[in-house]
Amino acid sequence: MFSKFTSILQHAVEALAPSLPLQEDFVYHWKAITHYYIEASDDKAPITDTNIPSHLDQMLDILTQEEEERESGETGPCMEYLLHHKILETLYTLGKADCPPGMKQQVLTFYTKLLAHIQQPLLPHINVHRPVQKLVRLCGDVLAAPTENEEIQFLCIVCAKLKQDPYLVNFFLENKSKRPETSRPPRAEGGAENVLTPDTGQSASASHCERPEERPASAAASPTSPTNNNNSSNYNLVTSLLNLTKSPDGRIVVKACEGLMLLVSLPEPAAAKCLTENTELCTLLTDRLVSFYKALPQSMDPLDIETVESVNWGLDVYNLKEDTAVFTGKRALISFLSWLDYCDQLIKEAHKSAASVLARAVRERFFVPVMEPQLMQTSEVGILTSTALLNRIIRQVTSEALLQETVYFLLGEDKTSESLATIGQNPLRHRLIEHCDHLSDEISIMTLRLFEQLIQKPDQHILHSLVLRNLEERNYLENKPQEEREPLENGQPHDAVDLEEDPLFGDDLSPESKLSGSDWLSASPPQSPDHMKSEGKTEVHKIVNSFLCLVPDEAKSSYQVEGTGYDTYLRDAHRQFRDFCGVCQRWDWRGTPKPFEKCNLDLPFFEGHFLKVLFDRMGRILDQPYDVNLQVTAVLSKLSLLPHPHLHEYLLDPYINLAPGCRSLFSVIVRVVGDLMLRIQRISDFTPKLLLVRKRLLGLEPEGINIDHMTLLEGVIVLEEFCKELAAIAFVKYHATASSSP
Repeated sequence: MFSKFTSILQHAVEALAPSLPLQEDFVYHWKAITHYYIEASDDKAPITDTNIPSHLDQMLDILTQEEEERESGETGPCMEYLLHHKILETLYTLGKADCPPGMKQQVLTFYTKLLAHIQQPLLPHINVHRPVQKLVRLCGDVLAAPTENEEIQFLCIVCAKLKQDPYLVNFFLENKSKRPETSRPPRAEGGAENVLTPDTGQSASASHCERPEERPASAAASPTSPTNNNNSSNYNLVTSLLNLTKSPDGRIVVKACEGLMLLVSLPEPAAAKCLTENTELCTLLTDRLVSFYKALPQSMDPLDIETVESVNWGLDVYNLKEDTAVFTGKRALISFLSWLDYCDQLIKEAHKSAASVLARAVRERFFVPVMEPQLMQTSEVGILTSTALLNRIIRQVTSEALLQETVYFLLGEDKTSESLATIGQNPLRHRLIEHCDHLSDEISIMTLRLFEQLIQKPDQHILHSLVLRNLEERNYLENKPQEEREPLENGQPHDAVDLEEDPLFGDDLSPESKLSGSDWLSASPPQSPDHMKSEGKTEVHKIVNSFLCLVPDEAKSSYQVEGTGYDTYLRDAHRQFRDFCGVCQRWDWRGTPKPFEKCNLDLPFFEGHFLKVLFDRMGRILDQPYDVNLQVTAVLSKLSLLPHPHLHEYLLDPYINLAPGCRSLFSVIVRVVGDLMLRIQRISDFTPKLLLVRKRLLGLEPEGINIDHMTLLEGVIVLEEFCKELAAIAFVKYHATASSSP
């Protein structure tokens, strides 16, 4: 009570007394603090019973006022005094001793406000960055300490200052072998203490300022020079933040994560190397990812995993009652996805070399030891849950480095063409592709969705590994002289629609919808002289009508239902093709097919494990469930949209001469149609039943009595729609090329 009265009285005296020059006032407040330690008899009294907080606040106000009154960048006498008399060093010593109790909190606040409010660069000064380093080491030492809030505020302002001037981070890379252990008591104020910057022992002109690039050669060669000892440096700023990420207070954790995000993004290579080699950052990211994943229920509904709201890290709201009511494991799933999002964003923002190391750590410490056994297990429930989680992970990952490591984990790094003998070399890749044709339709659908998601990711290796490496030599084409080939029919069907007049694809297409500089789709097929002579318009009509006429009239039902024509696919195909072109533009894909003379057509052709499974499933479209068929055709349509000349030729050109024993998408569909023609003859009232099934699928007819051959009828409808979609894709790709041609 007496001390509070004294404080009030002092403020009243200061208010009534004539104002002193700023420097005298500043010195008065500092000496008032030092006199306390000389005169105080009770060092157990809390700091709130003293005038120290008030004096520190007054000192900050004076420094701020002084800077405002001077020209930008000019150091005033008060700041000179603070630097020359090593006030920050003294405050650090008092804060570390926490004498009187609560002093550490006050010192942290003083440092934070000083760095935040003073605009001139302070950290380059030796008498600022040395005590700041030491104070950084004190932060995060004690879990759930009463000063946690002040510690994180201080660390975050230091991080923000480093973000503004990244070169300053070199002052915070401390030499391991030279610096004393942090557990040892600090040496005397004037002693030579081996910290980041060598103590020159000078009484230091207060305005002395060092930049790493401006140091004399002797200092640069010193063993304690931060830029010379990256392999054995401590990065205590990162270590303190990592300690605070373990706080039970969620707000402290988020702030610590934000600080780490700032540090990993610094462009200094030495800091990036130290970050990954000499800190526990990789361990923190991966261990927490593993613990969150292992906290998930063994069995979860794939729909719940797919549809749970996307949560950005640090923004998830905890509501146990509500989460449990939605589905069991929702809270654990959101926690996992939140941390995955943080890892992804951290790697995305990180220096390139650090990003690569962090992403590899996720692969080696999470994907391989934790996820791979889950994906390789034999339990159908376990396979379904882990595949759904993997699908969600792939959907969420946006950083280039983490996506690449995820892809290498799933598909391997092999770039050579496949053969039947080598498809099992990568067990996980082989197992995942086999799951596309699993006995369980649910597993098949989920794995097909996984690959559909993967195909749309901006990583060239995905498409090369799954498809393109097997098409490089174009050895799916017949290796015969032109005169020995079967004659091709060049006529155009009499009922062909003039698709060039479609209003959706007029000449007023927006510039971004055109594939700039792309000549990858030439008149098809390029190897046939007859086709080369004909106009591109004729060629695209031939291809479009080849797909539209594949399904016989008696097996078509869309013309009897309004709004289900071929043109309904054009708009979607146009948008999706434009999106794919945007993704693939930066890849080194050739513009035209590889010339025949440079192709090794004598090599035996194998379409690859992935296309083999897709073609096998496509060949059984009349005998598979409706949902499986939809997913198989969805994956094939995505592949058909890709602007690669060999893939386009192989999937969308009905007129290519296939080598003996080879099959293409068109030839697979032709076989299915042949089988369909035979089976139609054995089904009475086929067309009315087909129309009824279509209307039921569209919701135009209520569910009624069961219809015989339901699987076959649904398969026919999917087949018809898929052929229309392929026709639309072929037309859109031709039109995009024609629009971009000079």
